[in-house]
Amino acid sequence: MLKIGNVELKNNLILAPMAGVTDLPFRLLCKQQGAGLLCMEMVSAKAIYYNNKNTEALMEIHEEECPVSLQLFGSDPYIMSEIAKRIEERPFSILDINMGCPVPKVVNNQEGSALMKDPKLVKEIVTQTVKAIKKPVTVKIRKGFDENNINAVEIAKIIEDSGAAAIVVHGRTREQYYSGKADWDIIRQVKEKVSIPVIGNGDVVDPQSALKLKQETGCDGIMIGRGVRGNPWLFSQINEYLQRGVLVEQPTIQQIKEMIIEHAKLQVKYKGEYIGIREMRKHTAWYTAGCPHSARLRSKVNEIENLDSLVSLLDEYLV
Repeated sequence: MLKIGNVELKNNLILAPMAGVTDLPFRLLCKQQGAGLLCMEMVSAKAIYYNNKNTEALMEIHEEECPVSLQLFGSDPYIMSEIAKRIEERPFSILDINMGCPVPKVVNNQEGSALMKDPKLVKEIVTQTVKAIKKPVTVKIRKGFDENNINAVEIAKIIEDSGAAAIVVHGRTREQYYSGKADWDIIRQVKEKVSIPVIGNGDVVDPQSALKLKQETGCDGIMIGRGVRGNPWLFSQINEYLQRGVLVEQPTIQQIKEMIIEHAKLQVKYKGEYIGIREMRKHTAWYTAGCPHSARLRSKVNEIENLDSLVSLLDEYLV
């Protein structure tokens, strides 16, 4: 079990926030499979501040998925704290501040992982946001901005001193994006220097890597990102392995097909058929990677426009 502020999680497995992936339908599936905490797609504090209409859908939360962490990104301490206050009544349990996003349009705005270059600003943002709300505030960081600026330990101590309830460390620099190998040793270093919970992130793709991350770093929580795309079963597999030492068999072709259809139905329910099914194209490619005929299925799935044609396609290829 893991406690973040006053929020008790059933286990220490956490779904990472991923733009275009961790929307409401996918989070519901990960919850079913045993994720202890679900992180939403990151939302721009500035966009909420200026009443951007697109942010509303990003902030939709279903009571079945709680506890949920809502992630804000921004670089203005005033706007970050004001928005935290404005949205606090929404049904999320934890507010996370993004200081790890490597995407150029975010970094060029001095947001996301660019904040790691400005420890003073990190302190202001975290301090003001923590003061603004009663809910626990967490922060997601990287190893550093680049190999010449590896300052995760320094930034983590500032975050702790500023009142945050937990910290997530992704073991890559901004420069690495998601390439190369995650440096788990930096997670261990942070864990040794702060007393708030430390959540390790990077390269957890199966039960064995989850256990290895925990053993090598002593981290309190395990955050799973790209390894869970097309594989929500990963949460139940890791839980079984960490709690009972049991390696669960991989899902069958039939189970994969059923999960894709369930996912697609949730997409249609929450986003309508037009958007929902188009968004299912990438998910279907992830779910079926490595399946027989998957290359042909992936090229065909890009032509489907409704739920019935998706089901027919799966019936044809996933046998």
